[in-house]
Amino acid sequence: MMLPDWKIRREILIEPFFEESLQPAGYDLHVGDEAYINGEILNVEELGAIVLPPKTYALVLTLERIKLPDDVMGDMKLRSSLAREGLIGSFAWVDPGWDGKLTLGIYNASNEPVELSHGERFVQIAFIRLEGPAKNPYRGRYQGSAGIALSKRRAKKLG
Repeated sequence: MMLPDWKIRREILIEPFFEESLQPAGYDLHVGDEAYINGEILNVEELGAIVLPPKTYALVLTLERIKLPDDVMGDMKLRSSLAREGLIGSFAWVDPGWDGKLTLGIYNASNEPVELSHGERFVQIAFIRLEGPAKNPYRGRYQGSAGIALSKRRAKKLG
């Protein structure tokens, strides 16, 4: 069962929380303080915006910290206005027990640059209640992320 707006407000920790981002069956997440483009971590807050060149992959941090109870998972979709500009998002499930900011992968498949402003809504997350609490809620390597989280898999291979 997907959580409606009033249950999201009551049961999911979202910091900071913006009332205008609460949707009937989800919440719009905002572009956060960091992005990773072409091998460089950028301070989006300082820059005000990032530009994704055509045919470029990037990681974008959410502004919000999300904390999920052990019986709720998250499913994210790119906002349709950005998809119409050529962005494609690749997002994993947000496991029950997750706590932290999210690092999300996006790709500009268009032939034009796409700008994302700091604080702009770019992804919607919907929350799905499980039949019961997970026996093993998420406690993995990315738990507690506060900044861009690069692949731990790749770092393990390099080290």
